[in-house]
Amino acid sequence: MNLEELRRYANEVEAAPLGALMDKTSAAVRAALKHALALQELTPDEGLLLYTAQGDDLRATMKCADLARAEDVGDEVTYVVNRNINFTNICFVGCQFCGFKRQKWESDAYDHSDEVILTKVRDAVARGATEICMQGGINPDMPPFKYRDLLVTIKAAFPEIHIHAFSPMEIMYGARRTQMDYPEYIGMLHEAGLGSIPGTAAEILDDSVREVLSHKKVDVATWVEIISTAHALGVPTTSTIMYGHMESPRQVVNHLNIIRSIQKQTSGFTEFVPLRFIHENTVLFRKGLVSPPPIGLLDFQMYAFSRLFLRGWIKNLQTSWVKLGVELAAITLKIGCNDFSGTLMEESITAQAGGTSGEFVPVDLIEEKVGEIGRVAVERSTTYKKLYGRKAPNGARPISVPDRSAASHPG
Repeated sequence: MNLEELRRYANEVEAAPLGALMDKTSAAVRAALKHALALQELTPDEGLLLYTAQGDDLRATMKCADLARAEDVGDEVTYVVNRNINFTNICFVGCQFCGFKRQKWESDAYDHSDEVILTKVRDAVARGATEICMQGGINPDMPPFKYRDLLVTIKAAFPEIHIHAFSPMEIMYGARRTQMDYPEYIGMLHEAGLGSIPGTAAEILDDSVREVLSHKKVDVATWVEIISTAHALGVPTTSTIMYGHMESPRQVVNHLNIIRSIQKQTSGFTEFVPLRFIHENTVLFRKGLVSPPPIGLLDFQMYAFSRLFLRGWIKNLQTSWVKLGVELAAITLKIGCNDFSGTLMEESITAQAGGTSGEFVPVDLIEEKVGEIGRVAVERSTTYKKLYGRKAPNGARPISVPDRSAASHPG
């Protein structure tokens, strides 16, 4: 389906009465949907039915996801004014799904100085950002306390900014470099100014898949340990999944079951973010190991299933305009999503993998797209406190032109 066909498909589902859609579903899917609407926790087998739903089953699943979204979080669509800073692209890990990493001798490799990073933060603050999101490559030459010192530097200059930084992979690497255990290391980062952690490096929480995607990367048990430790220390995290590559539907459901199990124990996840695999410039695609399905129905399946499977435990479901594009992301707001992500201001990991959706979405455009579907956009903090009445300067549009030279590559 093209974009217009997908929009029409979603609109038809939105307009259809629930009863009429439910009457056409299979008995097993209908039972699972009734459980979800009654706030009964879905089993993994029920989740698999919903994730793989097609035809009339998918239409009813999408409808129920939207109804659950309205009941759980209402009709306001949240977003955060933030800036993404990838402070280095030097990395030795070699993930097969990544087009971002560079070796230090490559001409477009970079490792930003504190001065460059502070300039980016200063520009973000001037544009109304409340959050800085920082992640980078795993640089083998990184000083042991680099992550801590970076936090201290930023917070000294901008004490009010929320720093959302360092994936579990970076936490694992930093802890090893400093020879600290995870509670001690995360506690040190928290004290230095770390506000929350992105739940990235999750990909698919299945070690057999992870071995192919990146055999050097954090394994499932360690990812869970780091995330759970952060939650125990009062550091919230997001949760994510990367889908649309070589994973099976059962592995997707198992992944969400792990996320849900952690949330039951810690209540530390602020949101769940499905991230479609962008394949064009990746080793996985060049080797012919993956053949990603077309944009559209798989994304509808993922968002609708996620809303219903996580219901009662994680109420914020974030769409990804970086992965899907602004127009399709807006459509997913009718399929269970209630958050439009952030302005970002700059982004390179997805772009380097072949993403074509850009690096920045201004507040004005978010408000326009949300308004087109009859809902209201509301700015939020990183931890989902709604900031009613606040308006980022110039709609968070650029007020300076970033330096695109190799020395200060936009990350």
